[in-house]
Amino acid sequence: MGPNVAHGAHIADLSILAEMKRIGREIAAAEPRIDVLINNAGNVFPTRQVTPDGLERTFATNHMAYFVLTHELRERLTASAPARVVNTASAAHVGRALDFEDLQLAKGYRIMTAYGRSKLANILFTRELARRLAGAGVTANCLHPGFVTTGLGQRTGGFFALAVRFVMLFAGRPEHGAQIIVHLASSPDVASVTGAYFISGRQAKPSAAARDDLAARRLWDESERIAGVG
Repeated sequence: MGPNVAHGAHIADLSILAEMKRIGREIAAAEPRIDVLINNAGNVFPTRQVTPDGLERTFATNHMAYFVLTHELRERLTASAPARVVNTASAAHVGRALDFEDLQLAKGYRIMTAYGRSKLANILFTRELARRLAGAGVTANCLHPGFVTTGLGQRTGGFFALAVRFVMLFAGRPEHGAQIIVHLASSPDVASVTGAYFISGRQAKPSAAARDDLAARRLWDESERIAGVG
């Protein structure tokens, strides 16, 4: 995109299912083609919060938004092939496992458990999406952007936000994480790669839990049920 190219913005609360669906349909109606979809929305919350849909907010924002928005734009993506989907995940997935009996952390909430599981969900979603898009001319990959400065966790106020803001003083420049995303979105070097996880622009092996294709399919089915799509 350049300064002489038309830009547009669509605003939505990506923690709410109806908003995810609305914005996806608006974008599909506004854009004749979609060459790249970058799912990058995410946050962390110091206490367990529940959305109007009854979902734990980290799970809703960090996973369901990716799932629902991609679902709404899938037809446009395949019609625009070759196209790409790029999902921002995180190394925070390491050591985490999904509990399908308690995806919403109703039995006990911990900040990094919620965040790590949501990032694991990003990788599992990417793997299953790549499998389902095989042969359609659309690739799906995900990445760890590195420890870079963002507004993550700083909008809730209080001690937690102050602590995160302090930690961010030691983070890298956000341009580093953006460079990895741009690489996956545009580089010919990865044009035929799909279902992969990248760190610093190079393909890497995620945790064993993130390579569990049965869990990926179960998460997909559960996500369809939650979103009421399929």
